[in-house]
Amino acid sequence: MTEIKSVKDLPGVGPKTAEKLEEMGMDDLMIIATSSPSELAAIADIGEGVAAKIIAAARDALDMGFESGLKVLEKRKKIGKITTGSKSFDELLGGGIETASITECYGAFGSAKTQIAHQLSVNVQLPKDQGGLEGSVLYIDTEQTFRPERIQQMAKAIGLNSEETLKNVYVGRAYNSDHQILLVEKAKDLIKEKNIKLIIVDSITAHFRADYVGRGSLAERQQKLNRHLHTLQKYADTFNLAVYVTNQVMAKPDVFFGDPTEAAGGHVLHHAATFRIYLRKSKGNKRIARLVDSPNLPDGEAVFVVTEEGIRDA
Repeated sequence: MTEIKSVKDLPGVGPKTAEKLEEMGMDDLMIIATSSPSELAAIADIGEGVAAKIIAAARDALDMGFESGLKVLEKRKKIGKITTGSKSFDELLGGGIETASITECYGAFGSAKTQIAHQLSVNVQLPKDQGGLEGSVLYIDTEQTFRPERIQQMAKAIGLNSEETLKNVYVGRAYNSDHQILLVEKAKDLIKEKNIKLIIVDSITAHFRADYVGRGSLAERQQKLNRHLHTLQKYADTFNLAVYVTNQVMAKPDVFFGDPTEAAGGHVLHHAATFRIYLRKSKGNKRIARLVDSPNLPDGEAVFVVTEEGIRDA
């Protein structure tokens, strides 16, 4: 029996199928193994039965069954962190924004969600010993808030070449929720080619809220959003990159005490994000970040400031 080392070695994958998969950026065993039969069948123009066998063979080759906690710990050593620019914020997150995870920041307008997105776009390019991942970023802009001038400003502040830094930020402007989904699906073509270590979606919910209005369309909206988030998580796992998404908030009129704001996107988004951070304004240029959900870190708060140079300690 032939040892399966690449997609071309999978039973059922002929030269034409291999060519189609490569064209679509599906030339990695992990991507095949985490695909659904219907998705693979549509991309490779094959029957779902054949697609299911190809996926099963890829999963067997990767040994995707149970493994010991020690092996999981060994894998966790490969996880990278991107500094936010603020030591106290990094400490709250256990060292920074983590790879192989989705980090969600939600808050009202002016709470620094987009400022953090710009700062991470710069910081991911730093050397690893300075809190970076020596990689590029894919920035999906849904609300026309990306500003190249801000990237240049932040890059200069930490000693990076502003033009080179901008060259490593690949921006996609999404015009509706379907276009947003398409941009993320196309992202896999660039991830390896451009050494992408961070994907940003700012914001993840804006178009979904605008395109699906009323209770009648809620189920369809949540299904599409769920699939969209699963694609992002698949990239995070497969390529060991970080995903940072911003989210809008809505007011809960039935709350009379405490903070009436709640993140949009419902349970689908709340469960998909590995780390959830609630941002709010404080006095002057100060912002408060509260860690709301994490699989391994305690709840807590950090105070940081938004300056001309970027995100810094208060």
